[in-house]
Amino acid sequence: MPSLSPSRKREGDLPAVRGSLKADAPLAPLVWFKAGGAAQWLFEPKDADDLSAFLRDLDPSVPVMALGLGSNLIVRDGGVPGVVVRLGKPFATVEQQDATSLVCGGGASGILVSSTARDSGIAGLEFLRSIPGTVGGFVRMNGGAYGRETCDILIEAQVVLRSGEQVTLSNADLGYTYRHSTLPEGAVVVSATFRGHPGEPAGIQAEMDRIAAAREESQPLRSKTGGSTFKNPAGHKAWQLVDEAGCRGLTIGGAQVSEKHTNFLLNLGNATSADIEALGEEVRRRVRETSGIELEWEIQRVGVSQ
Repeated sequence: MPSLSPSRKREGDLPAVRGSLKADAPLAPLVWFKAGGAAQWLFEPKDADDLSAFLRDLDPSVPVMALGLGSNLIVRDGGVPGVVVRLGKPFATVEQQDATSLVCGGGASGILVSSTARDSGIAGLEFLRSIPGTVGGFVRMNGGAYGRETCDILIEAQVVLRSGEQVTLSNADLGYTYRHSTLPEGAVVVSATFRGHPGEPAGIQAEMDRIAAAREESQPLRSKTGGSTFKNPAGHKAWQLVDEAGCRGLTIGGAQVSEKHTNFLLNLGNATSADIEALGEEVRRRVRETSGIELEWEIQRVGVSQ
């Protein structure tokens, strides 16, 4: 990958932007684990056209990664080469399209989407209340909870490809499976259209409250964590496999397997990303030994080790 130092930016190596472009930007404050290195470049575009023009003119060899709320992410301690794209306030919008659908910016949170759906009398999107992420992440990862997934509600997504081309991808185009889509590498979801069904705001709120209470009771929400660590293998619950392998409360460095919910890893305060990832790998090893089942990471791990 070509070297892109801050000084070379002024020589025109990186395309001009209308949004914010910062070199050597710390990512730890932007992710839930509060650990990890810096982005070589952090780009917060002003709008989809700003993002499109930047990617079109950016050297094709430079990697690009989208960052949402950073809830499902381990940023390795050596940082992330290339450009990290973070969709800020211009993309944190939700608008009602018709009686049962919403157009949601890629940076909109699950809470904002579900609350807007409630106010619009649109049911079926309540589960988004419980996913600590943004629309872009939901679309990419087929985010889901409490028996529902993004593929159940998505009509289409507006995407800026790594080439800078803006395209519309249908639900079918995204090849959804469990916590996975075929969204191309380097592509950024700038908006998505979700469809629910007519409902009464009071009933929708009651369902959101039920989901929030269940999540509060079972998950370590007030900790530095990354959400669900491993995918549920077919016919199994990841947390149960982890528990049966004797990993509840297991620690490496400053990282710990949550005692409240064993599919969550915690930063107890001074964990490095290397601690967190090593703990996850040790859990996978122990589960493999006790059950013969290979746990797959659900949390995304990006960047380079130190």
